Amino acid sequence: MYFKKILLAIVLIGLAIAAYFAYFVYSAMFVSNTKFNNEEAYIYISTSATYNDVRADLEPLLKDIKSFDALASRKKYIANIKGGKYRIEKDMTNNDIINSIRSNNVPVRVSFNNQNSMEQLASRIAGQIEADSTSLVNVFNNVDFMEQNGFSQPTALGMYLPNSYEFFWNTSAEEFRAKMLTEYGKFWNDSRLGKARSMGLNPYEVVTMASIVQEESKQKSEQSRIAGVYVNRLKNDWPLQADPTLKFAAYKLPKYKNTIIRRVLNEHKAIDSPYNTYKNAGLPPGLIVMPDISAIDAVLNYETHGYFYFAADARKPGFHKFAKTLSQHNQNARDYQRYLSNQGIRR
Repeated sequence: MYFKKILLAIVLIGLAIAAYFAYFVYSAMFVSNTKFNNEEAYIYISTSATYNDVRADLEPLLKDIKSFDALASRKKYIANIKGGKYRIEKDMTNNDIINSIRSNNVPVRVSFNNQNSMEQLASRIAGQIEADSTSLVNVFNNVDFMEQNGFSQPTALGMYLPNSYEFFWNTSAEEFRAKMLTEYGKFWNDSRLGKARSMGLNPYEVVTMASIVQEESKQKSEQSRIAGVYVNRLKNDWPLQADPTLKFAAYKLPKYKNTIIRRVLNEHKAIDSPYNTYKNAGLPPGLIVMPDISAIDAVLNYETHGYFYFAADARKPGFHKFAKTLSQHNQNARDYQRYLSNQGIRR
């Protein structure tokens, strides 16, 4: 009889332990453990993160961090942290959360436009992925990479086509650059390459011309016409005489640092620079800005016409008057210079 009582006690204790364990497992795995009110929350896990880093990000979002710790240990997540952006939905269980942050890395959209230096581009991208601006600048300016892929310092910015792209947040600087090279290759398909060849230009030269076109006009409706003017000048061995290239050259000089040139003067035309298209024939060595894709396509699909000149239209700001003869152009230019003087714009 005494032995039976002991055996019964052992069985009851065992059942109690089993029940507690079952309750713990149920609570840890299958009971909602979120405490935020929004439908979802996101955490960003860096590539070098430890479990303590992840835990610190999760703690404000969870009701019971200790139950999460226990399940994370049991499922061996603690030793298998993966970087990325992860979504946690309202009312998720610990088990759901661990499954999500283990394998459901959420892509992010990375966008940039008109960043006109590698430093500006790096700063813009660093705010959208894990890679910091210093590592991005170093990778962007890597001379070996440029040479291996046919770029030079003046043309390298043209590899980064302004658009919106999908990346994982934990993308490295090298991975970002590699994706941009791939996108550049996709952009320069057979059709675009054929159009460039028919113009007697390579892709770097097309992008350089596009950068000038974009600086001349933000009006997409007239960019192909402006491109046609420059094509006519190149075909006839005329200098481009593009004012935006003078500004670009001027801003490289200490004299014009922290200034805004609103009126191109003879002093700018005298600047000794390969970007001075009044002094030097042909295209400058590289981009003066990062052109939009629309500007590149405007060059590739330039308008065929007989214009060799254009000047800003004082009566229609943002647009231009086009001319076939120098005398007609001089009249258009005088009208605009008069407008600038009336506005008190001297420099």
